[in-house]
Amino acid sequence: MFFRLFLAFLAFGVFTSAIVGVLILQRTNGVWTPSLLIEVLPIVVVAASLAIGPAWFFARNFVKPFAEIRAGAEGLAQGDYRQRIHGGVWRETRELAHSFNEMSERLAEQINRLDNERQHLRAILDGMAEGVVAVGQGQRVVFANDAAGLILEFDPKTAIGRPLYEVSRQPAVQLALEQAVRSGQANREEIEFKKPVPRFLSLYVAPLAEVETDSAILVMNDTSELRRLERLRQEFVANVSHELKTPLAVLKTCVEALMDGAIEEPEVRGPFLSQIAEAGDRLHALILDLLSLARIESGEELFTFEEIPVSEMVVACLDRHRPRAEAKRMPLEILAATGSLTVWADEEAVGQILDNLVDNAVKYTPEGGSIRVSWIDSGEGVCLSVADTGAGIPDRDLLRIFERFYRVDKARSRELGGTGLGLSIVKHLVQAMRGTVKATSQMGKGTTFSVWLPKGPAV
Repeated sequence: MFFRLFLAFLAFGVFTSAIVGVLILQRTNGVWTPSLLIEVLPIVVVAASLAIGPAWFFARNFVKPFAEIRAGAEGLAQGDYRQRIHGGVWRETRELAHSFNEMSERLAEQINRLDNERQHLRAILDGMAEGVVAVGQGQRVVFANDAAGLILEFDPKTAIGRPLYEVSRQPAVQLALEQAVRSGQANREEIEFKKPVPRFLSLYVAPLAEVETDSAILVMNDTSELRRLERLRQEFVANVSHELKTPLAVLKTCVEALMDGAIEEPEVRGPFLSQIAEAGDRLHALILDLLSLARIESGEELFTFEEIPVSEMVVACLDRHRPRAEAKRMPLEILAATGSLTVWADEEAVGQILDNLVDNAVKYTPEGGSIRVSWIDSGEGVCLSVADTGAGIPDRDLLRIFERFYRVDKARSRELGGTGLGLSIVKHLVQAMRGTVKATSQMGKGTTFSVWLPKGPAV
């Protein structure tokens, strides 16, 4: 542009000088002759020499503001919004430069605002428990938060720009995406991953046809824990129903028999009434255990933590169960640790734990067996153990004996009157007092339940 303007200014100066020279010579000579052009040539050369400088000066000053604006526009295109241009000496170019600077400031403000909103939106998406994946042209990943990476097992940082089927090898997810994109309608799927660990995924796919082809948003939520809790709830309802059905059936049968005339016969009436009493006691025990377990699990059970002497609690517990043990010719032994130990716990909760463990030992140990209660200082706490010489528990059942209503020998447990909730209550009470419990067993030699509770100061 500079050279075009320079040549234009130079040509204008030379042409003007030539015309002026011709007119002057014509006026001087009075007539027009061909030699007049030859006489004008020196004038044109001199005029051209004199016009080079002004033409260069005017062209340079005229082009300089536009060059500055062009450089500013190039910098703006590269993301530099802080530069300012002046516009030179011309009023029009200064006004153009002022408008350009205002545009640059407003554009910088809008870019910063959009960037802040983008960062804010990304922080929100990264903080979501649900996985979010955005795919664009060619189903390439545009955005993926950390939750999506955990659910679909890929690194969100390295996934950008790669096809979704490449970063996550889950055919069910890819199929749901393709169906949604092909139909143009949102699609919701419940997907089960069987390997490497069985998991359940709730997937929602929404195509973005108005943006570009193959674009979609995937929102996913791992529902494995919800499925597990739902399964536990169903099992719990089924178990409670089954446990309530047996004593209720006894009650109904006995009452019907009495109403049919057995109430008038004293020798028949007695056994029926005894069965009614036993069924009522079993229902009462089951309901109490259910209420106790519900309070503990909900956190409504209030504990009063204090120093509890272990020896006093053990002796009191064994005194309560001694009559039943003696009826089965079963000695209750105490292996006392050296010195007196205390635990930092709730007295009623510790008593309930000991009662459940000793009651199970007396219940499932055959006649002539023995039960031993011991405790030792394990460093950070006190380990309290209840060991019996019963038949033992198979290894496959040891991991499940603390579940509600789980029984190793279901027929024998119901025959002995257990509710199936005792060990579950023990586990929840121990955990509520910041302790742990576990069971070890050898088939044919017996079972040992060990409870670790926080230690109190020695007394």
